[in-house]
Amino acid sequence: MTREGFLVQVKNGRGLIYFAPDKKAMQEFLISKDDAFRGLNLSNEKKILRADLARTTGNSKIQKVRSCIGFLVNSYEPIKATLNANSFVIHPVEGTFLFIADIENFKLPENVVVVGVENMENFRYVARQKMIFEELRNSMRKELNLENIQLLFVSRYPQTLDLIKWLTKIPNRYVHFGDLDLAGIHIYLTEFFAKIKERASFFIPQDAEIRIANGSLERYDNQVKRFEKMAVNDKRVESLVALIKKYHKGYDQEGYIE
Repeated sequence: MTREGFLVQVKNGRGLIYFAPDKKAMQEFLISKDDAFRGLNLSNEKKILRADLARTTGNSKIQKVRSCIGFLVNSYEPIKATLNANSFVIHPVEGTFLFIADIENFKLPENVVVVGVENMENFRYVARQKMIFEELRNSMRKELNLENIQLLFVSRYPQTLDLIKWLTKIPNRYVHFGDLDLAGIHIYLTEFFAKIKERASFFIPQDAEIRIANGSLERYDNQVKRFEKMAVNDKRVESLVALIKKYHKGYDQEGYIE
């Protein structure tokens, strides 16, 4: 298996250890030898860091390892959070963001609603959209029956599975803030609602109809062929889909930045 590249041999003190650079290829190789390996679970393989590889082989790139796991967060108010049971405050200086790398141990109080921001410009200028976010905060107060609701903003970019993996493991509510168009709804339905169901919702501002009525015909025309027959599994966004189809227009969320 080492000769074929399914296993890599590295020094470990006075001995040797073996690891599989490609778990899927390794499992397929084993199954080809004996079907009994079909139920083998390789998901618990020890996480390999580039530093480990460099120390043991001198080559940190012998295995493809993601060194930058995590996602960006932002807030226009101080939010208490915990990381490995240690408390800290999230409140980046305007123009900066906080990158959460240890996502498995990042936790929030129950009164914090996670707001996923689709576009980077909106994520950067959350304080300049405070008016509509206060609208969102008020609706969450009523829905969750909690007075002290706080909003933590997370970025959809970079587009990895890190954010959704974290969202599936926490109990907090998730609200998606995206473009008011068919593509934005599709992103919400396929990337978020499909994974966390009713704990997710799409933010529809009170002035959505006015915004869409004054939106872009071109945006709608470019999207309608691809998305007009998409399955709208969350009935709460059916009214938004109806508005977009009524006016044959879409509206970019950047328009909410003041």
